[in-house]
Parts: sequence; C-alpha cells; structure tokens
Amino acid sequence: MSDRLFAVALLAVGAGFAVFFVITMGPPFVANPDVVGAFAAGFVNPYATGYSVDTVCCWLLLAILVVRERSKVRHGWVCLLLGIVPGVATGFALYLYLRSRALKGDG
Repeated sequence: MSDRLFAVALLAVGAGFAVFFVITMGPPFVANPDVVGAFAAGFVNPYATGYSVDTVCCWLLLAILVVRERSKVRHGWVCLLLGIVPGVATGFALYLYLRSRALKGDG
C-alpha cells in the first residue's frame, strides 16, 4: 500500500466515524445532555458491555502508545482527546497518520 493510500484510508475511516458519531449520537445528546447517562448506556446489556469494555481498553492501549512515543510523535495528546469524543476510531486513525508522518520525517 502506498503512503498516500495509507493516509487517505486512515483519514477516511477516522473522519467517517466522526461523522457517523455526530449524526447518530448528536441529536439524542442535545435532547438529553446527560454525560454520565450517555456513558452508562454503553453498558445496558452483556453485548453492549463487551463492546464498551473493548473500546475503553483500545483507548488505554492508544494512551500507552502515545506516552511511549511522545518524543517521536508530536500532538499525540490531541488523539487521546479525540479518542474520548468522538471515539477511538477517530483518535487512533489520526495518531497512526501523525506517526507515519513523523517516521518519514514530515512531522
């Protein structure tokens, strides 16, 4: 896979998830801006709980990677914030993009 295709794919998936998140989660949250309730809704049954715990663990893994590579990849903390809202798919995609640029010497 070329570097350009890699970058486009990462940014498309990350941005695509962010758009999906805003369209899907935005209106219910505007109607009822309960952050704790919104978080708790991810744990309403065993299946949702499994996906939610997986997501939290993926964010923790991203955090470990960001901290470990903080001297090589600048602005990784932004990816951690994006990993919370809209979600890990967006934060991780951006981090991989920033990391690939840093390893090439572009960032």
